[in-house]
Amino acid sequence: MLDLEMLKEKLVYLEDIIGYSFKNKDFLILAFVHSSYLNENQAVATVSNERLEFLGDAVLGLIIADYLYKGLPEKSEGTLSHIRSQLIESTSCAKYIEKLRLEDYLLMGKGEKKNFILQPNPSISADLFEALVGAIYLDGGVDCAKRFIFNHFDSEIREIIENPVKNWKAELQDYTQKTYQKIPIYKVIEEEGPDHNKTFQISVFVDDMILGSGYGSSKKIAQQAAACEALSRLNLSEAQE
Repeated sequence: MLDLEMLKEKLVYLEDIIGYSFKNKDFLILAFVHSSYLNENQAVATVSNERLEFLGDAVLGLIIADYLYKGLPEKSEGTLSHIRSQLIESTSCAKYIEKLRLEDYLLMGKGEKKNFILQPNPSISADLFEALVGAIYLDGGVDCAKRFIFNHFDSEIREIIENPVKNWKAELQDYTQKTYQKIPIYKVIEEEGPDHNKTFQISVFVDDMILGSGYGSSKKIAQQAAACEALSRLNLSEAQE
């Protein structure tokens, strides 16, 4: 299993994949230290990548918002917000990091690593991506982080922009506000599975009337699925496209 010393030996290789050479290698190392590894290896590791993940999430959001604002001047705030959410959500971030095949170098605890090998957790991959963005930002600034994102993932970003998933929640809310003068309410009906791999069942209501239900690996995904079912039940044209 990969350990801290082995990771240090791979830094030049990782920089070559990333396309960025760190002035402070500690930032790069830290991006690959998962909290589960810290818990089992406190003698050699004292900090996990969680703070870098927090920073990288904000940096990624800013870079994408700036890109959309300048590149899509005809789009409304609501549309820009919806596209941005798709570009920076966990499933997209996981795909970005998987494209570079960097998740194999993430330092994890033995149990977490075993589970990840058997059933990869997209949220862990997404956290690694955000931590890496944060590390590049700290080491080289926002322009370096921006180059990393668009040099590697420009085609994926353009694909989402050109073919965004419909915002079923927004369409349902527009309908209920016009029809009932109320916004829909989403309620978690059931949660299944361990914390690292949950499935949510969510139903959407207006007052006590259930409009639809949906499942998903996150509450946001389940809410969209519930809204989509509601629109389909209501026989609205948007749900049939």
